[in-house]
Amino acid sequence: LDVYKASMLRLRGHVQELLGQSEGGTSAFGRSRIEVLSAITELRQICCHPKLCLDNYEGSSGKLELLMDILPGALEAGHRVLLFSQFTSMLSIIKQRLTEAGIKWLYLDGQTPAEERIALVKQFNAGAEAGEDAADVFLISLKAGGSGLNLTGADMVIHYDPWWNPAVEDQATDRVHRIGQTRSVQVLRLITKDTVEQGVLEMSQRKRALFDQVITSG
Repeated sequence: LDVYKASMLRLRGHVQELLGQSEGGTSAFGRSRIEVLSAITELRQICCHPKLCLDNYEGSSGKLELLMDILPGALEAGHRVLLFSQFTSMLSIIKQRLTEAGIKWLYLDGQTPAEERIALVKQFNAGAEAGEDAADVFLISLKAGGSGLNLTGADMVIHYDPWWNPAVEDQATDRVHRIGQTRSVQVLRLITKDTVEQGVLEMSQRKRALFDQVITSG
């Protein structure tokens, strides 16, 4: 949290300066908009793990430690987990921690070839039938997991970081709610308190409420 606060103070001054400059014209506003989005992304990454922004960072992350508190108990209770993050670099850090903890995992992102995607899905859904290759945690980049996957072998979904558009998260979660799913599904969203992540979540909830008001069933 100290890293987050320090970065926020630094970025806030930079953003305020850019917004002051943007009053000079449309092109200046366009440039400042990109810088503002970049600053927000940096703060979101720090919420996930400071190492995503600070190469020399040697500490851990409160959110990562919470995840590692949740997973062993969930797996021991027989749950099988899909874990989504927008940041593939964060998924790489999680892979390392899972390996250190002796938890087997599978991984898929936007660079995974189509044939390999199919094989990974079959392997995960096979569960214990996959033998030595069985894994109870499937790490998936958010956008890569939005469509074309049937992952009814899972009954728990964890969104490691929130996204602005609730439809994207819902599409990822729906990978579990497919024909053939026989168990109830739990969905967890990990949010860092008093950070930009709360703003992202609130915006997502407002969009969801607006959608529900405008779009009717059928």
